[in-house]
Amino acid sequence: MLYPTAQAWRDAPHKRVLLFAMSGLGKTHVSEILAEKGNWFHYSVDYRIGTRHMSEHIIDNLKREAMKTPFLREMLMQDLIHFGVNVHDHDLRPVAAYLGKPGDPSRGGLPIEEYQRRQNQFRDAEVAALRDTSKFIERGHAIYGYDNFICDTGGSICEWVDPSDPNDPLLNALAKDCLMIWIEGSEAHTESLIARFDKEPKPMSYQPEFLERVWGEYLSNNNAQPSDVDPDAFIRWTYSQALAHRQPRYANMARNFGVTVQASDMASVTSEAAFIDVIADALAARQA
Repeated sequence: MLYPTAQAWRDAPHKRVLLFAMSGLGKTHVSEILAEKGNWFHYSVDYRIGTRHMSEHIIDNLKREAMKTPFLREMLMQDLIHFGVNVHDHDLRPVAAYLGKPGDPSRGGLPIEEYQRRQNQFRDAEVAALRDTSKFIERGHAIYGYDNFICDTGGSICEWVDPSDPNDPLLNALAKDCLMIWIEGSEAHTESLIARFDKEPKPMSYQPEFLERVWGEYLSNNNAQPSDVDPDAFIRWTYSQALAHRQPRYANMARNFGVTVQASDMASVTSEAAFIDVIADALAARQA
């Protein structure tokens, strides 16, 4: 690893880390603390996806919708209006809205084929944004003078790699540039995430094989046709299964490429010094 021991981590003049976990376990919160209170460059993979790698898809979709309205169509054809995507590292609703949910069009659902197409676009965008990490490490230091770097990843990072393969090319590339840190939640955290999602179900990205399986099971269990599916009901039903699907993948990523920090320990971080201590403890535990 980039920092093989706790002391090597503490002594490093330039600290570079990558956080991965399910959304809602504090990746962005800790990243913002380090950016505000320390000399850390905060690279948000989700922000990069929305502003660079998915923006064209989203804008093209807005144009398609605008073309259905005669007034907007005329304005668009005369190059009199402009579309943009307003994405923040803490507000990714434009990306989520584009990803959508599969099911009944009258309830806001997408045909499963279109949904899968957008899922594939997101996969390509997330992989590209992850590969941009090394570029932003260099830019953060060379342009802005940041000594330290934190990569705040999306929850679906584990879907596009083989975490059990120590030779996985993307994970190897990331591990060479950053110390990879899994924020592991408890059963209580899982229950809290499920309860929160149930109140406000949001679009997610899924590994293609996983999506094919759960979609088939949902149709079979409910004796439903694709166009009859309640989009929110489907993603609510899928969410807990997605958590269970991702958990061992995260664990293998930490085992083969990084360290594990408990979400409760990360939640106690309120300063750069506290973050350095938590990571040093994780490295010492791994070494032991």
